[in-house]
Amino acid sequence: MHQSSTIILGIESSCDDTAAAVISNGKVLANIIANQEIHKKYGGVVPELASRAHQQNIVPVVDAALKKAGITKNDITAVAYTNGPGLLGSLLVGSSFAKTLSIGLNIPAIAVNHMQGHILAHFIQEQNEEKEMPEFPFLCLTVSGGHTQIVRVDGYFKMEVIGETIDDAAGEAFDKIAKMLQLPYPGGPLVDKYAKEGNPDRFSFPHPKVDELSFSFSGLKTSVLYFLQKEIKSNPNFITENIKDICAGVQKTIVDILISKLLKAVEKTNIKQVAIAGGVSANSGLRNALKSLETHEIKVFIPKFEYCTDNAAMIAITGYYHFLENNDFSKNYTPNARLKL
Repeated sequence: MHQSSTIILGIESSCDDTAAAVISNGKVLANIIANQEIHKKYGGVVPELASRAHQQNIVPVVDAALKKAGITKNDITAVAYTNGPGLLGSLLVGSSFAKTLSIGLNIPAIAVNHMQGHILAHFIQEQNEEKEMPEFPFLCLTVSGGHTQIVRVDGYFKMEVIGETIDDAAGEAFDKIAKMLQLPYPGGPLVDKYAKEGNPDRFSFPHPKVDELSFSFSGLKTSVLYFLQKEIKSNPNFITENIKDICAGVQKTIVDILISKLLKAVEKTNIKQVAIAGGVSANSGLRNALKSLETHEIKVFIPKFEYCTDNAAMIAITGYYHFLENNDFSKNYTPNARLKL
């Protein structure tokens, strides 16, 4: 590798995926993810098991990323790692590994905010293609299992949350409703799969009455629960017989809520570039609804599937911009499970 390359190793361990990526001058050379299958049988992520699995996965995953990128550890300019938000035990595994590596190689360790990473995933470049990137300022709808926010992005590290959920996140609503429908964990992607084949207008669910740019999804969960209880009373096989239409109705409701708030934010800020980020941005209903906005003089940015869910390329690209801006590389950052944007 030439000395002129800025090579960032990114490490992501905020929840149940252990991931490592290598980015050279903003282009991805490797992006490796090890999923933890163990949580499936518990129907959700078990924090203690997650951190143990990270400990087993982290060395092989980093090793695989370096090999795929065709570099050795001595080529790395800096190591970036997720500092929060996330599960504390999981964050500790990634941050301890990154800091130890940085001391051993005498290179900077860069603490990255996981939510900033999701937003800056839009700036990841592939090796052999130039893609269009959003220009500042843009609005980003970040939707995941833990977050639902509209963020005004004025610079790589100049971000302001202008709307967020007052209770549950959209991803959590997907997963909890999937559980009510007896779908295995993680249920969100399965709701999406069934929704594609269902009729979204057969069952409708109420939209929450909340102010301006706030979101609320707890009422939707309750209304779906009562609806199912009522229907099952008269037909015990109601769920199995109608699963596709139920999923389509639930998905349409969640997507409509997200898109209507995003349009409201466009109207309020007069910013015509919008992007989505976070795990739920992999949802086909949301992606299609966003694509259809392109007609309203709105420019839309949708990340590739592999950069929607938790991945290390987004951590590496955020580390890369921190490095270029010469931001603080102190080793004293301690992981923060509730780190804010």
